[in-house]
Amino acid sequence: MRRRHFLALPGAALLSAAPKAQFQIGVTDWNLNLAGNPAAIDLATSIGFAGIEISLGRKPVDGKLPLDNPELHRAYLQKSKEFNCKLISTCLDIFHVNGLKNDKLAQKWLSDAIEINRKLGIRNMLLPFFGQRALETTAELDYVADILRNFAPQAQKAGVTLGIENTNSAVENLRILNRVRSEAVKVFYDIGNSFPRGYDIYHEIQILGRDRICQFHLKDNPGYLGQGGINFQKVFDVIASTGFQGFADLETSSPAKDIPADMAKNLAFLNSLRAPA
Repeated sequence: MRRRHFLALPGAALLSAAPKAQFQIGVTDWNLNLAGNPAAIDLATSIGFAGIEISLGRKPVDGKLPLDNPELHRAYLQKSKEFNCKLISTCLDIFHVNGLKNDKLAQKWLSDAIEINRKLGIRNMLLPFFGQRALETTAELDYVADILRNFAPQAQKAGVTLGIENTNSAVENLRILNRVRSEAVKVFYDIGNSFPRGYDIYHEIQILGRDRICQFHLKDNPGYLGQGGINFQKVFDVIASTGFQGFADLETSSPAKDIPADMAKNLAFLNSLRAPA
């Protein structure tokens, strides 16, 4: 989406008024019900989003990730250029099936996914750790950190940042990052995962800071943004205060079951928030 279009959205001028408030708003393709489908770019830009986060797929095709497909790559790159929509990140969601902490196959997917990101020119990749694949002990934190340290050189060479998303605290995630010791591994911070667990998300964002966070997920499911317990004005102010200049993506449900309308409503709410002076 062109910058002039973004500034035309309700409240967008407020977001761009403060020099520190440089982050933009994107959306996940799976919440558009178009996971791994280039058509998500059409819908995202029609709603007014500046970028799209792409699912790499959970079901292998001929022993490869679904997005490990040159034709799909060409389609994504063509639509990204046509609609001026940024390909902001991928999600290695097969980690919900093959967890990095307990399945060797996950390491193959990680290596393959780094190359997919490189071919698409996408910087960030989300690595999820949830459910039975969550990092629950210090030993698991350290084990995964050691694996990520081994993959960090490949990611760095490809220009890819591996963003860990989980239900762990900022301090626990810092343990991983400090053990990895690479700028190629950061936190993909999801306020909607951390807030329900009782973490002080506003303080955690400050603890991690702009240099440790590669991207954000914004949600307060199952309702609309602003109708739950999260203070989104405070979230925006804290993010802006760190000087973060990347993307914050909506990963929101659709309460009315009308995805375009519900996404537009959530986006309008975010665009109405005032950036700090």
